[in-house]
Amino acid sequence: MLQKVKYTLQYVKLILHLLKHVYMTNKLLLPNKYKRIGWMILIPAIILGVILSLTDFEPRWFKMKVFSIFPDGFSGQDQFFSIVETNVAATVVGLVLIIGAVLVGFAKEKVEDEFVAELRLTSLLWAVWVNYALLFLAFIFVFGVPFFSIMIYNMFTVLLIFIIRFNYILYKNSKMLSNEK
Repeated sequence: MLQKVKYTLQYVKLILHLLKHVYMTNKLLLPNKYKRIGWMILIPAIILGVILSLTDFEPRWFKMKVFSIFPDGFSGQDQFFSIVETNVAATVVGLVLIIGAVLVGFAKEKVEDEFVAELRLTSLLWAVWVNYALLFLAFIFVFGVPFFSIMIYNMFTVLLIFIIRFNYILYKNSKMLSNEK
């Protein structure tokens, strides 16, 4: 009986050690230098995205032929895997926004300790919950073309909500620590 308890405790200790090792290594995070680059990409991309969204501005020099996998029902294009002519301004801004948000959201902090790792995890979980709560409300109360617009914005909201909450809590915590000194 005592031997079984001893093996069980060793097994639990091994599992906790492995969890701590996986949890604390942050192998999937980018180096901290990418955070600054991410902010320099993300802020202009958000501004351009808002401008494109509010004004429907489509510069002529962004109109080009691109490879399309699915047919576009709006322009009469009915073939899969074809070349179409379209304005790619929104596509470029969306890609740049995603790149900037990923760099900001998943780059290490200067001090990446247990608090930051826990905050990162809870902020990401919180962002997913808030995002899907908003999406749930959109399914109930928004219809037609406005719903399509919300679905487009929804591609970015998890990352943006995560970044806002994570950085807000970090800022609030740093202010609280500086006031204690």
